[in-house]
Amino acid sequence: MAGGKTPIDPLTGPTSILEGRVVTMNAADAVIPSGRLYIKAGMLVAVQAAAAPPPAGFGSVAVTPTSGTLYPGLIELHNHLSYNALRLWAVPKKFSNRDQWGGIAEYRKRVSGPMTIIGETPSLLPALVRYVETKCLIAGVTTTQGIALFSNAGVRRYYRGIVRNVEATDEAVLPEATDRIADVDVQTAGKFLERLKKEHCFLLHLSEGLDAVARKHFLALQIKSDQWAITPQLAGIHAAGLTAADFQIYGSRGAAMVWSPLSNLLLYGGTAQVAAAKVAGVRIGLGPDWSPTGSKNLLGELKVAKLWSDHQDIFTPRELLAMVTRTAADILGWGAVLGSLEPGKRADVTVVAGTGGDPFAHLIAAQESDIALVIINGVPRFGTPALFTALKVSGEIVKVGSASRRLFLKQDTQDPQVGSISLSAATAALKAALHKLPTLAKQLEKPKPAK
Repeated sequence: MAGGKTPIDPLTGPTSILEGRVVTMNAADAVIPSGRLYIKAGMLVAVQAAAAPPPAGFGSVAVTPTSGTLYPGLIELHNHLSYNALRLWAVPKKFSNRDQWGGIAEYRKRVSGPMTIIGETPSLLPALVRYVETKCLIAGVTTTQGIALFSNAGVRRYYRGIVRNVEATDEAVLPEATDRIADVDVQTAGKFLERLKKEHCFLLHLSEGLDAVARKHFLALQIKSDQWAITPQLAGIHAAGLTAADFQIYGSRGAAMVWSPLSNLLLYGGTAQVAAAKVAGVRIGLGPDWSPTGSKNLLGELKVAKLWSDHQDIFTPRELLAMVTRTAADILGWGAVLGSLEPGKRADVTVVAGTGGDPFAHLIAAQESDIALVIINGVPRFGTPALFTALKVSGEIVKVGSASRRLFLKQDTQDPQVGSISLSAATAALKAALHKLPTLAKQLEKPKPAK
């Protein structure tokens, strides 16, 4: 993390006032039935009842009624973004751990093969980033994770765009998270512990699968009988192989986990023992994993999490919503800056149409077409034409189901190649590429001309 650099998301947003039902997700879970957010230069200046007098400097600013419910921007803590250009993979059978499926022919044909071709075709990378970030945005996601691509580590530099990325912020108050897919083994657990102590948040794929092979990767974190490579900085992605007793060890050391239920269910026929994790006091975030075996976005994953939770009576809607707002920010070490709608925090806002019913369940039940507005650092990025007009923002037209929406994709700090491509052009480029993968593969096989 380089705090001396220019922030990727500078605090330069416009001044605005949004009105609607406000779900703050603060420590008291306060809900303001008729409230207003006062936004200036990317920050929330005030969050209060609509009837209260405006803060200084907002007397002449027009109020924008949203006719919706206002939430903190959604934070997903597990994704492999580049793979979200692919459709859902028809998993051929149930596996018991992640080491079993990555090398099979069907996976190479449907997932790793196409992404290797796309990842090694430089002209497609800007289109890929534009497309997958927009998929997040349309679902109300303002912060995401997973900018690496196995076939091209260089793709990371393109992810400097619209949706906030936990691995790349260039900002001291938003310390960057470290992520790792490879397992920790017994021989390196001590070194891993020393590294953990230096991190703000370490997102580690941990015990992905349901069998003893998956669980051994958790057991490998034990250094001595009373010493584990587990600290509050650790956020174990999946953690599906942990037993209730394991979660007691894990939770007692302050660690967190990131739950991806749909991907676990499709690949392994089960998921993490989140009821035991809750009892053990483990902080739980949520992420869709990726589109080949998970939900297409975080809205979908919230619904899967709710179905699983309802079946076992584990979490309330408020607790599920915290997984993608306040708790997620806390896991990252960003709780002072994001995760709730409070004065002094960043103006990341997701607005869902309508103000009826349980305010926490309202977002979980929402479809993409219900997302009326998404703001990142005070800048409207996605929303209805009416709200874009009211906020004096223009942008590319996009269809969400039968509804028209607008996208504002201009940002001075983003990669220039990504910045120059529209969503429609990105979609067309990826669609054409997926229809001619064999041709692209042959082009990649050609030797480079001698210098």
